[in-house]
Amino acid sequence: MKPWLLPALAGLAGLAVTLHAAEVERLRATGGLPAEHVGLFREPAAFERLPDGDFVVFDRAGHTVYRVPANGEAPAPLVNIGPESGHIIGPSGFAQAESQLIVADGPGGRERVQMFGANGTRLNGFTLPGIAPPRITFGTLTLSGVSSIDWTGRTLLMSRPELGGLIAELSPGGRPIRTMGRFRPTGHEDDPDLHLSLNSGLPLADPTGGYYFVFHAGVPMFRKYDDNGQLLFERHIEGPELDATIQNLPTDWPERTGAIGLALPVVLPTVRTAAVDPEGRLWVSLVVPYTYVYDQGGNKVRTVRFEAAGVVTPNSFFFDGGHHLLVTPGCYIFTI
Repeated sequence: MKPWLLPALAGLAGLAVTLHAAEVERLRATGGLPAEHVGLFREPAAFERLPDGDFVVFDRAGHTVYRVPANGEAPAPLVNIGPESGHIIGPSGFAQAESQLIVADGPGGRERVQMFGANGTRLNGFTLPGIAPPRITFGTLTLSGVSSIDWTGRTLLMSRPELGGLIAELSPGGRPIRTMGRFRPTGHEDDPDLHLSLNSGLPLADPTGGYYFVFHAGVPMFRKYDDNGQLLFERHIEGPELDATIQNLPTDWPERTGAIGLALPVVLPTVRTAAVDPEGRLWVSLVVPYTYVYDQGGNKVRTVRFEAAGVVTPNSFFFDGGHHLLVTPGCYIFTI
């Protein structure tokens, strides 16, 4: 790793320190972008490494994607703000397809997906039909289907429950291929908007085969599906760190008027983000400052608390090979 990546706190790098009850691991950052670079970003929502070794940062609030050279040079914009094709406005989702970058945004309230080369050149894109309502309220951000975008290596995955399933699979050109996963019962089937919001989540491709779906809100849980979309198992996400959150889940939801003029329920997440590592383990970042790790059989094997200058509650994960994890906010690197 380049010397400039190592923050002052790296003296304790790589240590996994056991906390209370010998159950929670404290992972300290082993590197990351320098503070003067991170300070250029308004809201870093993804921090990833490109195949050539450089980094890329998705600045959601800045409506910009930056390339950050591995040699320590200053970040340079790759994709700039704008509603026109080749630019982004109101972005909410980001994924990497090998050396290509996938950005989901919403010009004029329409959900759009564009694919860019590593130099920022637009390669292709599409706009989804209709206007999908925002499902989850995350701070000042409201998330809709394209916010959950993931890349399987051949196709795109999204959470679009309005299509009748938990996971929607699309071609790179936006052609619907199939939906997977039945809705879970919520007790709010008589309120379609709330029922669909509680069946929204994060569809994730497992590099070892199959798919995960992590529910974003309501009772914390996830499901695992095989390559054919058949359910393998379902697991509740539980632990002492989540007890208070689960005990205080709302039973009714106030409404708000969204940008599209509809009165929609305000649904807050219980999960911030999730990702699958190269070994097929599922990492789930919670609204409390802990991350649970599950093995391929759905068993919880680790409870992790990330620390850098302070406690870090991840809102994105990127696995750089088998042992490095890139995290936002803060654009830190952890050895796992």
